[in-house]
Amino acid sequence: METSINISRDEFSERAGKLLEKEKSEDLSGVVLFDSHYILYYTGFAFIPTERPIAFVMNSSGERALFVPRLEVEHAQTNSLIQRVDHYLEYPYQPHPMEKLKAMLVDMGITGRIGVDHDGYPWILGYRGPELSELMAVETIKLTGFIEDQMMVKSEAELVLIRESVKWGHLAHVLLQRYTKVGVTETEVSQRASQEANQTMLDTIGPIYQAQSPFSDGAGAGYRGQIGRNAAIPHALANNIIFMEGDVLVTGAGAPVWGYNSELERTMIIGPASDDQKRMFDHMVALQDLAISEIGPGVKCSDVDIAVRAYYEANDLMDYWKHHVGHAIGLRYHEAPFLDIGDETVIQPGMVFTVEPGLYNPDFGGFRHSDTVAVTEEGNEILTYYPRDLESLTIPV
Repeated sequence: METSINISRDEFSERAGKLLEKEKSEDLSGVVLFDSHYILYYTGFAFIPTERPIAFVMNSSGERALFVPRLEVEHAQTNSLIQRVDHYLEYPYQPHPMEKLKAMLVDMGITGRIGVDHDGYPWILGYRGPELSELMAVETIKLTGFIEDQMMVKSEAELVLIRESVKWGHLAHVLLQRYTKVGVTETEVSQRASQEANQTMLDTIGPIYQAQSPFSDGAGAGYRGQIGRNAAIPHALANNIIFMEGDVLVTGAGAPVWGYNSELERTMIIGPASDDQKRMFDHMVALQDLAISEIGPGVKCSDVDIAVRAYYEANDLMDYWKHHVGHAIGLRYHEAPFLDIGDETVIQPGMVFTVEPGLYNPDFGGFRHSDTVAVTEEGNEILTYYPRDLESLTIPV
């Protein structure tokens, strides 16, 4: 049913049409893409990548096809907008799946110069196989930069899905904060909040909802081990930590909605903040305010990070710096471009960023809010709307 795919058939065709224009401008006989997010972007087919090769193929006439293992045939036929689905039996099998792909490409007239994201299926989860250039004696032309540029600017339909993601991530975070208290563990709080938020989302959206994500089935929130002094580790892992008075907590919440993501992170404190905690919290909010104020059309990503780093330096905070200001978000929870001094990309309307400059003190924890921000013609719009002030984010003891 069309209602189960909130990116329209016309929009998928338009995306493929732009890729076809690129294909023709480069005098290519076809395109072969293996990346799961690229395949989702051009076809609507979401799947879990394994050692079994899957590819999206389009020839210079615009004929589109999927290449899948036997176990994915019905899945691909039902959930993609592609009429032709070719398959092989299994991997590694005999003949090797790449031999079957070669036959498919020849049948579609794809030889000579071929546009690719990888020269052959990537070596993931133990896969081994020949490169396309080795298999077919063809010249492979990387199209990754073009595809990434295309994905950077979100359509109105994509923004609608990101806004829907924001809504359910917000609910999950409300419940996470509500259930957090001294003496309980991050595991029980995260699981309870996530389960309740996800069930509410499913009840509200109904049976048409699809996460289309290999990482999550729906709305969720948690701490990922960023509790107490561990909050100073930006990418810690969950550890079933027990909450204690005085802990600094860094959260994360979101929900994949038809593949699209948002990001909401907050710094909370259990009990009244100490003077040091309050100072770090206030600087963190000021850093994020500055970063958001710098984001707008025509601004280089690097300039946003430069402005924020100047605040760190002016306030003697560089000892507590660990990462750039943020990154784009959409079908992937990390996308290009990046708000970093090394990224000269010019920001455009339709881009969506997480904005999350942080401060990390190993003596008492980390401080990081993250909000999802869409770039508009006039400037930007903060899509997430959870409270950011210390009073609202203090957990009573």
